Amino acid sequence: MRDEYDFSKMKGKKNPYIKYLKQPVTIRLDKDTIAYFRSIAQKTGIPYQTLINLYLRDCAENDRKLKMSWV
Repeated sequence: MRDEYDFSKMKGKKNPYIKYLKQPVTIRLDKDTIAYFRSIAQKTGIPYQTLINLYLRDCAENDRKLKMSWV
């Protein structure tokens, strides 16, 4: 192994995984909803934000539509 490396001649490459990176957003959720996903997170060991993301992604991939009516 060398004592020093010269990175000045190195050509940069774009990150090939950039399209897979997550985008931070601010979203308002009910306390009950957060509590629900946090309880699942404790049981599974998966962070609750990841669980919410997985659930929303599943809805999007399967083109699920919300069925509700206002009374």
